[in-house]
Formats: sequence, C-alpha cells, structure tokens
Amino acid sequence: MCKNRAMANSHRVAVLALDRVMAFELGTPDRILSSAVGDDSARLYDVRVCTLDGGPVRTSSGFAVLPGHGPELLAWADTVIVATIDDDGPFPDVQKLAEAFATIRADARIVSFCSAAFVLAELGLLDGKSATTHWVLTDRMRERYPKINVDPDVLFVDAGRILTSAGAGAAVDLCLHLVRLDHGSAVANAVARRCVVPPWREGGQAQFIERPVPDERDLSTSEARAWALANLDRPLSIDELARRANMSRRSFTRRFRDETGQSPAQWLTRQRVEHARHLLEATDLTVDQIAQRAGLGTGVSLRQHLRAALGVSPSAYRRTFRRNGFAAAATG
Repeated sequence: MCKNRAMANSHRVAVLALDRVMAFELGTPDRILSSAVGDDSARLYDVRVCTLDGGPVRTSSGFAVLPGHGPELLAWADTVIVATIDDDGPFPDVQKLAEAFATIRADARIVSFCSAAFVLAELGLLDGKSATTHWVLTDRMRERYPKINVDPDVLFVDAGRILTSAGAGAAVDLCLHLVRLDHGSAVANAVARRCVVPPWREGGQAQFIERPVPDERDLSTSEARAWALANLDRPLSIDELARRANMSRRSFTRRFRDETGQSPAQWLTRQRVEHARHLLEATDLTVDQIAQRAGLGTGVSLRQHLRAALGVSPSAYRRTFRRNGFAAAATG
C-alpha cells in the first residue's frame, strides 16, 4: 500500500514502443528513472510502457514485447518518451501516431531517443527547433526536414518541452538530465552511482564519429582536461593547456575538438557553468563566491553565463532546485 501511495505522487512516464523498437533504449527509462528515490526511499518516477494499439511489438533483437498499456497511457503521462526504432525498418503509421500524440497534454514533456526523432519530425513537432539524432542519421534528417536545426555534435538537445538524444548511450545521458531538471544534481548523481554510469559525459557525439585512426604518436588532451577541471577557480588559457599536453596551440585545438566535439574555450565555459550550477545547488556560497570558485570572475559574469546557458538567474536557479528539498536549505 505504501508503494501505491508513493507511485501516486510520482512523475508519470509513458514509454512508447513502436514496431522494431530497440530493446536497450526501451529499457533505459525504467532502469534510470526508476532508480531515482526521495529522502523517504519512495520512487520519484512511475515508468510504464505502451504501444499504439496495446498489442505486442517486435524488437530489433528478434523477440516481441507485450506492453501493459495502449495509447491511452499518453494522456496519463507527465513525460512521453519514444524509444529508438530500427531506422532501416518500415516507418510507423503516421495517422495512428498523430491520433495518439493528439491526446498528450499540452504541459507534458516529449522525449525521443536516437532515430525516434524522425517520429517527432514527421509529426511536425520539431519544426523551428533544435534537435539531434544519431550522427549517422543527421544528414538524412537535415535533407528530409529542412525546418529543423539539426545539431550533429551533441549528446542531447533540451528545447524546453521537447528533448531529443543521440544514439544508445545518449539515452542514459538524457534520462539523467531529466532527473537533474526535476530533482537536482544530488539525486541525479545518486542515480548515476547506482547504475554505475557517469553523471555527466564531456563533449558530444562528435567524438564518436568515425574518423581515420590517429597516428600512435598523437597525444591526447585528456590529462590537460583533468588538470583544468581541478583548477577551474583560476584563469586558464589555451596556450597553458596546450603546454600541459605537450602540443602546439594549433595541434592541441584540433585534437581537443576531435576528442570532445568542442573547442577548448567552449568546453572550459561549459565546465565552469556546470561547476557553478553544482555550487548553487549544494552550497550556501554567495553568487560572487561561486563565480570566483568556478573561474567566472564576478557575479555579473556568472549571471550572464547562466542566463545564456539556461535562461535563468543564479538566484532563480537556486530557488528551483532548493525547492525540491534534495539540496541543502538556503540561508538567505
């Protein structure tokens, strides 16, 4: 009875399994989101699987899945996730999709994993928005849906109500992002530890795009990145990082982008903002103190970076995550 009471207050997630669904991504929401628990050990998400007609669907792995629900689950959900489908298989019935999606509440989130972004694209849900999918499919998406701003480099795109992810493992990244959005970094980090996955992966999927095998003499930027993460509170120049990697500035910049999918400056700014977010959630430091510890200089600079990245002020961000009760209480 306690479990039923807890589930009644949980965030409701409907995972839509279409024909030729990928088994790994179909199971990802339950594995990640169901691992999120509150202070009372109650589950924070109620994850259920449905199909367009309530009947079984084939997976790409050669076995069938019999869900517990039909399309009526979409109207019930706070978040609807469309699991990855085999991109070489037949496309789902668009009319059935449109009828089912018409029942989704206006305030519900819609999420796609990998090739399922094509489902959202076909329904026009991504028009005028940024989105991503597996890097193998990004050119196809650009050609087929020119109204979408397709980003081939990132692991996922958060466009507000609609979120899209890249291939396979990026579904894990996006689910952890949902937990962090809803309940803060402390809960998301606990989920990551429980599932033995990194709470946040550096860079984007550009680092996984097929490239010629590098010469064995090529050096990695990983040691320089690790050093930078340990020294975010101080000014860091590209020349200094290049020296740490024993490379010229030009070679370092090229190698850095190959390994992370970002320029050194972009990566550093992102790491500083992420560190500032963590400090806002987990400490009572002032905005100016957090800006200094994150290497962003002043509170004014932190406000500018946070607003550019998330569209909110530091105080608003702190209030949002402190409100959930999973971080330390604010003192003023």
